[in-house]
Amino acid sequence: MTLQQQIVGNAMQMAVCSLQPGQTVYCEAGKFLFKTSNVTMETRLSGPGAQRDGGAGGGGGGMGGLLRQAMGTAMQVGQRVLAGESLAFQYFTSTGGEGTVGFAGVLPGEMRALELDGTHAWFAEKDAFVAAESTVEFGIAFAGARQGMSGGEGFVLEKFTGRGTVIIAGAGNFIDLNPAEFGGRIEVDTGCIVAFEEGVRYGVQRIGGLNRQGIMNAVFGGEGLSLATLEGDGRVILQSMTLEGLANALKKAEGGDKQGPTGGLFSTNVG
Repeated sequence: MTLQQQIVGNAMQMAVCSLQPGQTVYCEAGKFLFKTSNVTMETRLSGPGAQRDGGAGGGGGGMGGLLRQAMGTAMQVGQRVLAGESLAFQYFTSTGGEGTVGFAGVLPGEMRALELDGTHAWFAEKDAFVAAESTVEFGIAFAGARQGMSGGEGFVLEKFTGRGTVIIAGAGNFIDLNPAEFGGRIEVDTGCIVAFEEGVRYGVQRIGGLNRQGIMNAVFGGEGLSLATLEGDGRVILQSMTLEGLANALKKAEGGDKQGPTGGLFSTNVG
């Protein structure tokens, strides 16, 4: 059953989903906006994949089945805790007639509906996920090895598999690129990646070294010495604004930036 949805708005978009009787969508905590009264809401620790496995997995019911389901849920929750994600999901189901439910991201920017056909997965940066059909499985993937972790971006990825619609959000405006159209590889600010298709290889490389140019990049570039690399043939979605850039802009607008463009390295205290 295809999810009927419409993305509305400009500066901060919203997704308005129309649910058929019995149809279910889920979201992370903090992404829900509104619903009609014929849509029920339930909070669960488990993702949709665990729910299906628990009901139809090998070994049937009984204590063994319950134990396997509990262990699967605990592993999912543990992964999300490690990734800094929401502990629970909120599920919305239409119980009579067509129901409506609305979702939004947490930052001003665009939203996008991705259609999964079951042949390949999508990966998204942490916190990009807004909502999805219950036929889409949510997982946590890790990429970029230790470089990604030390770079502060791109190590933890959200993974979506199965069939159905996934709605993601980002900051600013989106642009779609394919590395295959640029010689097979593009290098991106780690904070600009929103999502990419399976088949695109993700990595993190360090640029510069402990030389004059490397130090100047670190001091004045504001993003450290790491770039994300995306290689292969597949769709990549980038955002025009990074979280760090948005935070710095808000800080300056509030008059709280007393350190200048170098982030305090050469700042002096006044008064």
